[in-house]
Amino acid sequence: MKASYRKHILNFKRPSGTSRGILKTKETFFLILNDGKSYGIGECGLLRGLSIDDRADYEEKLQWVCENIVLGEAEFYQALTQFPSIQFGVETAFKSLLSEDSFILFPSEFTQGEASISINGLVWMGDEGFMKEQISEKLKQGFTCVKMKIGAIDFKTELALLKSIRKQFSSSEVELRVDANGAFSPKEALEKLKVLSDLKLHSIEQPIRQGQWQEMARLCEDSPLAIALDEELIGVFQKEEKSKLLHTIKPQYIILKPSLIGGFQGSDTWINLAERNGAGWWITSALESNVGLNAISQYTFTKNSKLPQGLGTGSLYTNNIESPLKVSNGTLKYDISEVWNLDLLHNNQ
Repeated sequence: MKASYRKHILNFKRPSGTSRGILKTKETFFLILNDGKSYGIGECGLLRGLSIDDRADYEEKLQWVCENIVLGEAEFYQALTQFPSIQFGVETAFKSLLSEDSFILFPSEFTQGEASISINGLVWMGDEGFMKEQISEKLKQGFTCVKMKIGAIDFKTELALLKSIRKQFSSSEVELRVDANGAFSPKEALEKLKVLSDLKLHSIEQPIRQGQWQEMARLCEDSPLAIALDEELIGVFQKEEKSKLLHTIKPQYIILKPSLIGGFQGSDTWINLAERNGAGWWITSALESNVGLNAISQYTFTKNSKLPQGLGTGSLYTNNIESPLKVSNGTLKYDISEVWNLDLLHNNQ
């Protein structure tokens, strides 16, 4: 078997704002396997500045995987503990290689085009006009769950935007989630959560920076608004440490990004622990191309979650991989009448 990888720079259609800055491009890597009869493709979705494996030796590790591909998936998974995005890429590539159709990794009603996944509409940070425009667009597109990133512009303006949605739509008509990406300080967080809770929001993701377990535990206990942990899960490798985190903080929800937490196996571990600790969960893509999004979406469908998932990121880029994944009326569908554009694979063989 031969293995190779290719770096690909995804270009955002328009710069997208988070509390960590403006994103214009997103770097990703494709791992391609070829055994002479079939091929497999996986995406190693690295997020610079956030992924725990954002390290100088990242490509060196990818090259090591390619040179030692005969080791097999199980041995790789253990060896790549410190590189969760490569774990995800390896898992996906092997699943792809062993599938009859390289892009059908978890066969289901979803991949047959008979069922869809409910997703949230994502509103990026920006000036008031840009955020209003996005909110209006998501509601027109039929989303009944909207997630708004907050923490970059002034809190009063963000609050006014949320209030304007609530004036138009009740909480039974549109579910609102907010994501602070750790932007609040522990001192101010509880007061802000109380103000936000008046708007009948579903939840807030990561109100304070990760790594402050005791402060986050106090917030989860005292907050009138449900808290979802996101960045908090990154870099927590051992099962015992994951269990300790959930037992200490006692969050209402956790958010799973397979590229950041060790792929499908890592996600399975977190889901099992969350359910044991009485926490809800949902799954989110981490700005992967359609290759990674496809794998995450198919995996997500098999988990039978009733909550809207965070999988609407496929249309962000000007140079994404063309795929059958389509967003329609607030859901993600696999359109079996569409085909994958395999130019990327041919270029790598």
